[in-house]
Formats: sequence, C-alpha cells, structure tokens
Amino acid sequence: MSGHYRGRLAGVILRPRLRARAFSLVEALVVLALAGVLAGTAAPGLQQLLQAARLRAAVNDLCSAIDLTRSQAIARGRIVTLAPLEPGGVDWRRGWVVFVDANGNARPDGGEPVLYRQEALSDEIVIRSAFTSGAVPLYLAYNAAGRSCSAGNSLVAHWGTLSLLQGQQARHIKINMLGRMRVCDPLVQPVGCTAAAEAD
Repeated sequence: MSGHYRGRLAGVILRPRLRARAFSLVEALVVLALAGVLAGTAAPGLQQLLQAARLRAAVNDLCSAIDLTRSQAIARGRIVTLAPLEPGGVDWRRGWVVFVDANGNARPDGGEPVLYRQEALSDEIVIRSAFTSGAVPLYLAYNAAGRSCSAGNSLVAHWGTLSLLQGQQARHIKINMLGRMRVCDPLVQPVGCTAAAEAD
C-alpha cells in the first residue's frame, strides 16, 4: 500500500462487523400486544374526532344553505324558503332544499325554481328544529329585506333554532327575528345556547 493511503488509514480503528440480531417470537408478541393496547386506547379519541368532523361538515352545509336562502331572497326581492327535502317536510336529516316558494306552502312544487339541494346526512346525525310556528312542514324563509318570515306572509316573523346532534356533541344554529344566524356549542357556551327541544 502506498504511503499516501497508509497515512490516511493510520488513525482508523477497524472494528469487527456486528451481526444483525433477530427478534425472538416472544419479543415480537410483546411488541404486538403493546401496539394493540395503544391502538385500543387511541380508538375512542379517533372516533370522537371523526364524529366532530362529520358534525362540523353538516353544520357548515346547513349554515351555507341558510346564507344562500337569505341572500337569494334579497337578490330576487321575494320570499325564498329552506325546507327539509323529505316529502313530509319534517326530517332535516334526509337533506334540504332552497327554493322560490311562489305559493307560500313551504314545499317545493313543480315550476318553483330550486336553487340548491342537499342530499341526506349520515344516520348518526340528528337534526331537531323549534320555530315560532311549530306547524308542519318545517321551514325557514326569508323576505326581500333579509328577515326571517312566514312562508306565506313576508310581514310575519318566523324564527327559531336548528340543533344538530351526534353522540355527546351538539351544535345549535340560532336564527333571531331579524334573520341573523349564529352557531353555538352548549359545552362552551352553556348560557344562551339552548337546544331546539328546549327552546320556547
């Protein structure tokens, strides 16, 4: 070997190569058992996160439909209605529809323009509503001034609460008599955030 390479290797200590160590069956089983325990403790937390995400998406979809109803009523200068898509007009969970309610019956009839249609939600989500008029079909309507009103009379106020529930989590969409909307979480804001079933 030349002196050049000998000089560079002079300070290097050569060590014997270590053999790769394999896991025994017992060690592998212990690791799998620990992984199972960790996965089991993380599963409830993951389930809650998924439920919260589904609930948040449903609330956002419904709030967007409310905003669309109000803005379209102002833009068109007439009553626009948001109502459950289900034929009886009761079950919000089966989706909802925003439409120009020409005859004031709170149902989308033939010839009435449909502005938006939301498909059914997850079966795990429950939606309850309580409005100043508890009559069926359920609905939320806005007049040309952007105020919540009766489907058949733009001068009669009609407001209330839509509550979305999933498991232990809930969000309440509160619409006041001026048509303004706010969303609250009863766990964060226990005062002034009553559920639809509890609303007067």
